Amino acid sequence: MNFLNSLIGGISLGSIYAIIALGYTMVYGIAKMLNFAHGDVIMVGGYVCYLAMFNLGLPAIPAILIAMAVCTVLGIVIEGLAYRPLRQASSLAVLITAIGVSYFLQNAALLIWGSNPKVFTSVINIPAKSLFDGQLVIKGESFVTVSVCIIIMIGLTLFTRYTRAGKAMRAVAEDKGAAQLMGINVNFTISLTFAIGSGLAAIAGVLYCSAYPILTPTLGSIPGIKSFIAAVLGGIGSIPGAMLGGILLGVIEILSRAYISMELSDAIVFGVLIIVLLVKPTGLLGKKIREKV
Repeated sequence: MNFLNSLIGGISLGSIYAIIALGYTMVYGIAKMLNFAHGDVIMVGGYVCYLAMFNLGLPAIPAILIAMAVCTVLGIVIEGLAYRPLRQASSLAVLITAIGVSYFLQNAALLIWGSNPKVFTSVINIPAKSLFDGQLVIKGESFVTVSVCIIIMIGLTLFTRYTRAGKAMRAVAEDKGAAQLMGINVNFTISLTFAIGSGLAAIAGVLYCSAYPILTPTLGSIPGIKSFIAAVLGGIGSIPGAMLGGILLGVIEILSRAYISMELSDAIVFGVLIIVLLVKPTGLLGKKIREKV
């Protein structure tokens, strides 16, 4: 039963990674840029939800909606101010800018909320379910996290496949120039992508804080990097790949902690990235794109 408990814990953690990875994979798939500030948007979502619940006294659902709204606006502002002027710049310039935005958000949070950790009370009040005379325990957080991840993935898949805005995203991802010639507003489409990804980051931040209830300005750094690894593992640019990569990475991390070493679990996770890049750089569900020259 210890293995099943670890497996459930890994799937729950992996579902959070998957939700965060969806933001990475959508932005890369459509704008062809890596938004390394995405992890810090998670932190902002956690802080906003914390303030809404404990300073304003709001219930969990309105607090989460406020966090989503703030992070959505933040994502649009980041894209408009930091990334849009670099639309034609080199990948290195975009990468350096993303790192700069990440440090800016961390230091802004440090100035606004201070460096002292805050204890985040879980927004999930579903009691744990015990099976097999208490040998197998499924926490309420695990059930909600996995369910939210599945709902989000299905919703995003349907959105990109059947809605007008989703089709515009797919067109921009395929060829920005041709999409613009067909009357698609490329800037609006990319801003919408950042907005959706940042809104999802707020949900992931609240779920992560509910499972690991310590809130600091550097909260998003480690889950953000691991979620990027999950996106690469599943195939960056693929929505199902983000979910698959996130769950696999969460299971690998928790099983490594349980059966190998707590200290080496992070090293194993980063080792997975190296192996994937060496063996299958496009990821598990990624596709090779041939360019004619």
